[in-house]
Amino acid sequence: MNQATKLPSGEVTFLFTDIEGSTALWEFYPDAMRQELARHDETVRNVLEANGGYIFKTIGDQFCSCFANPLDAINAAIEVQKQLFQTEWQIPRALKVRIAIHSGYSIEHKGDYFGQPLNRISRLLSICHGSQIILSGATKDLVSESLPSNYSLQHLGSHRLKDLQYPEEVYQLNHPAIPGDFPQLTSLGFRSHNIPIQLTSFVGRSEALSQLHQILAANRIVTLVGSGGIGKTRLAIQIAGELLSDFEDGIWIVELANVTDLAQLIPAIANTIGVREDAGRPLAETVIDYLRTKKLLLILDNCEHLITNVAQFAQTALTNCGSLTILATSREALAIPGEAVWRVPSLALPDVDFLRGIESLQDLRQYESIQLFLERANSVYPEFELTRENASTIAQICHRLDGIALALELAAVRLRMMSVETVLQRLNDRFRLLTGGSRAALPRQQTLRSTIDWSCELLEPKDKALFASLSVFAGGWRLEAAEQVCSTDEIEQWEVMDILSRLVDKSLVIHDVVAGESNYKMLESIRHYSAEKLLETGQLPRLRDKHASYFAEFCKTVESKIQGPDQKRWLKLAEASHENIRAVLKWST
Repeated sequence: MNQATKLPSGEVTFLFTDIEGSTALWEFYPDAMRQELARHDETVRNVLEANGGYIFKTIGDQFCSCFANPLDAINAAIEVQKQLFQTEWQIPRALKVRIAIHSGYSIEHKGDYFGQPLNRISRLLSICHGSQIILSGATKDLVSESLPSNYSLQHLGSHRLKDLQYPEEVYQLNHPAIPGDFPQLTSLGFRSHNIPIQLTSFVGRSEALSQLHQILAANRIVTLVGSGGIGKTRLAIQIAGELLSDFEDGIWIVELANVTDLAQLIPAIANTIGVREDAGRPLAETVIDYLRTKKLLLILDNCEHLITNVAQFAQTALTNCGSLTILATSREALAIPGEAVWRVPSLALPDVDFLRGIESLQDLRQYESIQLFLERANSVYPEFELTRENASTIAQICHRLDGIALALELAAVRLRMMSVETVLQRLNDRFRLLTGGSRAALPRQQTLRSTIDWSCELLEPKDKALFASLSVFAGGWRLEAAEQVCSTDEIEQWEVMDILSRLVDKSLVIHDVVAGESNYKMLESIRHYSAEKLLETGQLPRLRDKHASYFAEFCKTVESKIQGPDQKRWLKLAEASHENIRAVLKWST
């Protein structure tokens, strides 16, 4: 199909393809695969376009195409498999391509498609096998009465798909010239697992998921680290669903939030994976023996309050069980050999001046934080929609909440009884506003305050004291500033560095680099919480005086250095300190 041709609209039939096991083929036959992939690409492209298909995207060896006529997609799928099956490949193992077809209404935007049909066909493609063609129930209904006599459809049953609320009726497309005998589909009902069905959709994070696929393929222990409410557990559940076919002995999620000590840790793991205690033998040994021969992904969720015990178990298990992979979620890393730490970012935000350069509201919808807020808002207020009038307000809410998933969801719930403008106005008292989460959620996930409480209750007394004191900074600060402003009779200057490091480890403080120097800051919601704690201590006036003195001296230093050889560095440092300087001026008036 000529690329200038108008894209299909309305009910579109999508056909996706990719090569089964291509990663291993590239690993063992890198030179030959360059040539073979080119042959594959030419064959697939020519067949799709010859049958009226529009290829709107390619990702690696995956082709994403669409058709105005579903029967054209069916014919293209059969022809692709026929030609590939007849090809003599120059590598020991033939290239086997899997194909999924699904029909539905989706949004076309700038040569790409968005919407639920794209999610569903991607999940369908992931559960089938090389040389197999599968159809959704929607496509089957469109073509079943018009299939050529030598085509047939085989019902493969109803299958749960990763992160999709409703199961899918799946059909296999058969033809005498292509293989028709395949293993069972690798859907969520096929492998052993305890991955929960999610009652809300997974929003965004496509780049994060792609990175995690690579990290988990290269490391046997990965820890997702981030502040409370950022979405670590949800991300772990999503990646678990996507990796289900990679672990022949299943994926098991061990929820540790309600486990209080080591005596409960091993039984919690044993109960989850189905191991029973042997009389006269430590349960930990029985668990390790069970895992020793298993290709299994063990997800240890919410580890921060048992961090030492979880780290010891993980190291022992990984040392003794060569096919075991562990994915942990925590507010700090386990700090064991071989651990890959991946910090979960906030959901993507539009620029503060987002209206500049934004051509349409559709462009604004592409930001993950906006998507989540709108979707959760629609669940409590179905008539709510993004408009030119409320776009700026919604963007400001997302910014004020730092793109934290839990905070956005709690804010959206308030639309049941107030406008978005009122929600934005009340964010200065966010801990009263952001309550009313799901009654079925863990208590610490029902309000924004409780999720931050969970982190702070784990701090040592000196860590709590410094955490509160750091809220005196507006924006960010350097280590030198924290040492001079926040040191007290109880916390000496030399201790500040180590305590600050622990707060970074526990995801309460964010580390960055400005002008080649370490810079630190808090997410706005955490700073609000910290400021409340500081107010309770009665130390705010004293700290404001020290803060003002430090930045008065800092301004003098900048003035003396700004014309020197390090002008660029000092300009950057001054720019990074603007919010602190404005705060001093405000307090002084």
